[in-house]
Amino acid sequence: MQHGGPALDGGRMTQEQIAQLLPTREGHFIFESGHHGQFWLDLERLFLHPERVRPLAEELAGRLRDHQIEAICGPLIEGAFVGLMVASALRLPFSYSEPVRDDRATGLFPISYPIPEALRSELRGKRVAVVNDIINAGSAVRGTLASLKRCGAQPVVIGTLAVYGDAACELATTHDVALETLASFASRIWEPSVCPLCAKGVPLHA
Repeated sequence: MQHGGPALDGGRMTQEQIAQLLPTREGHFIFESGHHGQFWLDLERLFLHPERVRPLAEELAGRLRDHQIEAICGPLIEGAFVGLMVASALRLPFSYSEPVRDDRATGLFPISYPIPEALRSELRGKRVAVVNDIINAGSAVRGTLASLKRCGAQPVVIGTLAVYGDAACELATTHDVALETLASFASRIWEPSVCPLCAKGVPLHA
């Protein structure tokens, strides 16, 4: 797997050390967004040892501090775990979004990420950071940004432990928010109709 981007400075975790914390498989996979890709991260295992993630969350919190945020919102599941750690480090209110699949959807991004009704008034008018674990296709962050805007919040920055590929940068540009990440790795995703792995007859992994 190719890795891109600079290592972290000042005795912090290097990019390679962060990569070693991310359980990764190579093959042919379909993501929540509907895109196909070559790398799959078993993020359910990331929080088996929370003490390994906490220093990363605290480093991310330090980077988000300069954006004058007033609240943190993290998409369930693992993104919310990181978000809660960041909110605790910054002593800020925490909220979350939750995945809801639209069974009628036929294209990309069939899952929305609404914010529970009881939390919406707590976010209205506030400068919010969307905090996630890893951004690949960006389905969870995309849905969370849309939901924050619908409830009257002002998303100002996306924070994540790592990004894979270009989707995170594109999301930040589209929504006119900043992007803070601890690591950046080269990766590609494709729409099913142009997936080179499909063209080669590589079977999809379960």
